[in-house]
Amino acid sequence: MNTNLIRIGAALGAVLVAAPALAQDLTFWSWRQEDRAAYEQFIDTFEAANPGITVKFETFEAANYNTILSTALAGGVGPDVMMVRAYGGLENVASAGYLEPLTTESVPALAEFAAPAVAAESMRSDGKIYAVPFASQTQLVIYNKAIFDANGLSEPQSWDELVAASQTLKDAGVIPFANGTATAWQNETVTFGLGSSLMGKGFYDELMAGTADFTDARFTDALAAVNAVAQDYFPDGFIGLDYPSAQQLFSSGMAGMFIGGSYEMATFKAQNPDIELGVFAAPGKTAEDAKLVGLYFDGGYAANAAGANKEASIKFLNYLASKEFGQAFANTLSNISTVPGVSFDNPLLAEVNELNQSSIPYLMLAHFRYGEPSGSVLIQSEMQKLFAGETTPEAIGEALTTGLAAWYEPFQN
Repeated sequence: MNTNLIRIGAALGAVLVAAPALAQDLTFWSWRQEDRAAYEQFIDTFEAANPGITVKFETFEAANYNTILSTALAGGVGPDVMMVRAYGGLENVASAGYLEPLTTESVPALAEFAAPAVAAESMRSDGKIYAVPFASQTQLVIYNKAIFDANGLSEPQSWDELVAASQTLKDAGVIPFANGTATAWQNETVTFGLGSSLMGKGFYDELMAGTADFTDARFTDALAAVNAVAQDYFPDGFIGLDYPSAQQLFSSGMAGMFIGGSYEMATFKAQNPDIELGVFAAPGKTAEDAKLVGLYFDGGYAANAAGANKEASIKFLNYLASKEFGQAFANTLSNISTVPGVSFDNPLLAEVNELNQSSIPYLMLAHFRYGEPSGSVLIQSEMQKLFAGETTPEAIGEALTTGLAAWYEPFQN
């Protein structure tokens, strides 16, 4: 036999043997650097059930992740599977055609997910789903149970009770709220983590219907109340206090409460394993007013539309949409998984899940990050000025309404 043919045949054979292994190597990108150990466990479970597919988990700094991801995808060197943001953050990537559309045929479990979770990972223009939702986050008040017990305090049922509890802590030499606002996005967290019940569901519904805007007194009165609490019960110099320092104030036991997200709880337990946490929805004006947390969906898992390993990527997405993964996610990361049917072994997590049944969306993230200027940028800047005494709630209402009218049609009339 011709020796050249033998060599060519051998070479082709080597390629054919190697190709399946190469085709099954997935890259998976995320901004969750702190969750690396947990995701490596999840990946081990998937790989054990899917011999021949390997998943390499890569993480990037959260603040720059969107830019890094978009640049890589535009250059044709993006990952096979990636974590993507929700709402406007998703649209920035999906509208460029970088993400593989998902259906209930390719990922059957999506048919069972809650409609708001799926909507957060869908494009408004085409209605298609582009990612498997992975978590919801809740903006509320986290408190130190030992400090509350030592001062005879219970969870406040009205705004006056919240103010009275804050005063009791202050009189006892305890910082009532640990929050600072030097880190810009904390201004937004404080506003809606503390003010959602004061704004009320009626305001939210009318805002969505286009019959109210941010000059509405229900909104501006809530801003005034939040500012009054900040001035009286946040740490001295809170305008210059950054996010990590505020977290340390709370986890060290120097403050009784922290306005933040459900994502904070694991951090506080890691910083102080002995701390006993409680949670509540910041109350409305009266005890009868609905107590509303601010709820949003944090992001999703998507596949690269131009990926070479699409079949394996979809198989991995099916795992990430499974109850098996959702349960492991909740148990390991102390986070509210969006996968239907997941139970919460952590009592505090179960309580957050219960509070979620009475909520309004975390307003700017869910509805006003689809254009420029974004509602989040506006509210963060304006609340920073309010806390510094440089503007008024009414002026903020005007600034938000006017600024968002640049792209938000209901405000253009």
